[in-house]
Amino acid sequence: MSNASSARRLRDHISSLNTMTRFVLATLALASGVYTYLGVRSLLDGDAGLVFFAAIVYSAAVSVGIYGFWTYMIRFMPEMRDAVSRVTLFVIMGVGSLMIVAMSSWLNAAALAGSAAIEQHLATTQEGYTADLDQAHSNALAALSLLPDIQRAAERFGRLAEEERNSGALTGASGTGSVVQLLTQMSAQMRELERTIQGNRETVRELFEEGQAHLATMRGLVSGAGPVAPRADSFGEEAVALSGVIAALEQTSIAPSVARAAQDLSAGFIAPVADGRSADLMGRQDQVMATIRESVAAQSAALSEAAAEIMAQPRVSERRYVPLSAAEAVLKYAASFMPSWAGAISIDLLPGVLVAIMAVVHATIRRNEEGLHDAERMTAADLLRSWELHEAIAQRRQAATLAPAEATPAQPDLPSTNPSSAPAAAEHRPVATAENVTPLSLGDRKRLDP
Repeated sequence: MSNASSARRLRDHISSLNTMTRFVLATLALASGVYTYLGVRSLLDGDAGLVFFAAIVYSAAVSVGIYGFWTYMIRFMPEMRDAVSRVTLFVIMGVGSLMIVAMSSWLNAAALAGSAAIEQHLATTQEGYTADLDQAHSNALAALSLLPDIQRAAERFGRLAEEERNSGALTGASGTGSVVQLLTQMSAQMRELERTIQGNRETVRELFEEGQAHLATMRGLVSGAGPVAPRADSFGEEAVALSGVIAALEQTSIAPSVARAAQDLSAGFIAPVADGRSADLMGRQDQVMATIRESVAAQSAALSEAAAEIMAQPRVSERRYVPLSAAEAVLKYAASFMPSWAGAISIDLLPGVLVAIMAVVHATIRRNEEGLHDAERMTAADLLRSWELHEAIAQRRQAATLAPAEATPAQPDLPSTNPSSAPAAAEHRPVATAENVTPLSLGDRKRLDP
């Protein structure tokens, strides 16, 4: 296929696709306007009629703007022949595409994936509350790790008191005395601290169960069916209630109470006066009570250190549920909805592909037509039109030549012997001048117009 015929066929294809190109641009602009309307409706609040009117106006402006912008691009871009003009127009097209994405594409994405994005926001928030509840529950139960040490200390003090009472294992003299009283006192304090921790365990368990119930309700709202807006409102109510449960768990930690009780064991230690019947027994009692004091001090230091480690654990930071609109949720969780974003942007920027196609086709046509003679560019229709114009011009010239001759009376042929008569006769021949030439009609001029 020659370059001339190839260029001719490409031009014919462009002409035949003009209607299709307009239809494609109008359809894409209309689709973008519809989804923009849905996205705008999710953002606006107020009177229903006013919201409807505002959304319609905005979406109509977007549709008209997109259609007009790509129409200009598809008409002018292929006609740019120098590099500077092409680059400038490409830059303008890039800026226009960014503006279209800013005013339309993100709203299209909100319409396509807004409900799913809100559900993901609810799911992410619910996971955060789950972690907070677990951490608060762990902090509240951390003091229970001290319970075995406290129980062992209470049992040890109680056992020593019993042995001293029965066999005088510490002082060598059985019976109830100062040492037995002191050991019994220490055992009672440890038992009291144990009961306090055990009672706190029940409170923590009740609060944790209440928090688990709120979390179960929140999970049901996240995965439930129906419109997402009412579910989001109910989710917010459950989140507020769960925040209260987490705060209560933080306040029920027994670690500070254990730390204070441990300090009291050492600082508030009051040894009874030795009541032995002899000086030797009283001396042994004083020695045993000094040993008990050291043991209580060591136990108090160990409990205080363990309680301090528990209290040093990071506290649960306050979490506040923030409701999001569909558009805000799509922007915040854009990475999770790339297909929806791709579809929303493609609706607006697909005409750019048509612009590139038209630019390539026109460039190919210009390359094929370079170096061709005028005769090679002519079609059969062009030849017929040229022939018709030639015939019309010839007829007009003939009519312009015969018109003066018909207007002059015929002269009889007279013989002449004068040689100069021939030139004189030649002077009487009609000559075409500006006065006797008939101008072309409007139809002929149209046919002469290339």
